[in-house]
Amino acid sequence: MKHFDVIVVGGGHAGCEAAAASARAGAITALVTLSDQDLGVMSCNPAIGGLGKGHLVREIDALDGIMARAADEAGIQFRLLNRRKGPAVRGPRAQADRNLYKSAIKKQISYQDRLNVVVGEVEDLIVSKGKINGVLLANGETLAAQTVILTTGTFLRGKIFIGDVSYPGGRMGSQPSDALAKRMQDLGLKMGRLKTGTPPRLDGNTIKWDKLDAQPGDDLPTMFSYLNKKPSARQVSCGITHTNSQTHAIIRDNLSKSAMYGGHIEGVGPRYCPSIEDKIVRFSDKESHQIFLEPEGLDTSTIYPNGISTSLPENVQYDYVRSIYGLEDVKILQPGYAIEYDYVDPRSLTDTLMLKKLEGLFLAGQINGTTGYEEAAAQGIVAGLNAAFLALDQDPVRFSRCDSYIGVMVDDLIHRGVTEPYRMFTSRAEFRLSMRADNADQRLTQIAIDRKFCSQEREGFYVKKMDALIAARTAMESASFTPREIQAAGIKINQDGNRRSVFDILSYPDISIEDVGTLWPAINSFSAEISEQVSIDALYSHYIERQNRDQLAIKKDEGHFISDDFNYDSLSGLSNELKAKLNERRPANLAHAAKVDGMTPAALMLILAKLKQKNTARAS
Repeated sequence: MKHFDVIVVGGGHAGCEAAAASARAGAITALVTLSDQDLGVMSCNPAIGGLGKGHLVREIDALDGIMARAADEAGIQFRLLNRRKGPAVRGPRAQADRNLYKSAIKKQISYQDRLNVVVGEVEDLIVSKGKINGVLLANGETLAAQTVILTTGTFLRGKIFIGDVSYPGGRMGSQPSDALAKRMQDLGLKMGRLKTGTPPRLDGNTIKWDKLDAQPGDDLPTMFSYLNKKPSARQVSCGITHTNSQTHAIIRDNLSKSAMYGGHIEGVGPRYCPSIEDKIVRFSDKESHQIFLEPEGLDTSTIYPNGISTSLPENVQYDYVRSIYGLEDVKILQPGYAIEYDYVDPRSLTDTLMLKKLEGLFLAGQINGTTGYEEAAAQGIVAGLNAAFLALDQDPVRFSRCDSYIGVMVDDLIHRGVTEPYRMFTSRAEFRLSMRADNADQRLTQIAIDRKFCSQEREGFYVKKMDALIAARTAMESASFTPREIQAAGIKINQDGNRRSVFDILSYPDISIEDVGTLWPAINSFSAEISEQVSIDALYSHYIERQNRDQLAIKKDEGHFISDDFNYDSLSGLSNELKAKLNERRPANLAHAAKVDGMTPAALMLILAKLKQKNTARAS
């Protein structure tokens, strides 16, 4: 029997990130995967980031995770989405070369100390006295560990649908994990079914590119990792085309043959990323839908047509795809398909992503009802760190919705659960003005340094950057000018007699760094990156001051921890209904208790009073 501190099951985005994080945190870690060739495989679209998702990737990088560096190494087109809007809602995105991405992930996994890759299939969990003790492989081998992380993606009882044809599969070409799914059910966990889909893959050599518009990347690419400055792979353009009335007619005439509309699928799909069938039905007034033709790599002709995922029969896919402008003679390399799979109700989890019912068993990724590589990897880093810290008898690391999109996602999942695959949006974050993609390192890297799961390279880079930011901001707050001096430099401002610092001047939305350079040439002595960062901080400074009060109130409640053995039944002022809900949910702190259905301010005060009473007794 082999012994580890942490075992991670699954080598997808959640699993790789979890395993790397666990090993960085000091735990001897095993990453169990069906094939070491599948580490970091991009089973759906070959892209990383986007709106909301890009924030998560930046936060993963700030915690010294691996996704951002792999995306930078594999990126063949970089675009900053929402560039015309405020910095808070801009999202970095990269089109990636599938093979380069896999190679980058595999390289980082192989270089990580204390991380062992085990090729095999987990068939059962070893449980004793309400605690996880390891896993049993299909070949009969037992792996022992203090903690286990399941990152099974779409493999739990996965089923693939193409029209009225269906067969078991975790993804195209891979078998599902039926035995493990049954084991999860035997644990008494609340489970459900979800659905996702993918479009047909096209042969780029059969596309009439000369007829189509091209979409190039940004001239100045925005990288994901704070350690990188520019792409390493050759950059390419994507193509753009559209569906038309003929396309829509073909799809409408064949809706009954779609796996989803034909009643073959019970799982709920992502509302915000609909199939082409969904689009035709839900947006029947639209005459066309945009399609992005995205290359899957530099050394392949395979094209991913983003926007036409489907579960229609293969012959119908050929008909509707070839009705699209520029695709009249296209060859389909792989048909689109829908996949249905089991997930565990994430309300079964604590804020460390450990199951409440089974100590030491953590879940991360699509098994928790999420969708997307970025959401999976972000959960992986939470589960990986906390599984390691539990195994090493250290305090957990928790992420608040006040300071990270990771915290927003975890909080949403464990308190609200899911009714459809969960996707991150900037609109989910109340404090998005202070939780921007540009400042993820300022918010989170110090945690990695303090808890010692940060590389020396990143720590040195971070310290140097923070020193430069502090110096620049101090200088900009110290240099001040009269309204007349400011106006003489060509900057329009109220002539109210009040002196304003350079930092104050930059807080006005229509004033740029170039404008200030005329007034205060010293700003040009700072690097463009540092000046821009301080300028963004200034732009949002007044709004953030208001947000800070709300954040402090939430963090104060988060600081009132509630132990697992807290006796709600002893509080005579609570209703029986509320006691039952609290006993079931077992909130980790007062902020979590406030989110329990039916909670009242009076009930919260009763809980707080009991917590203070226990703390006083413990202190004496």
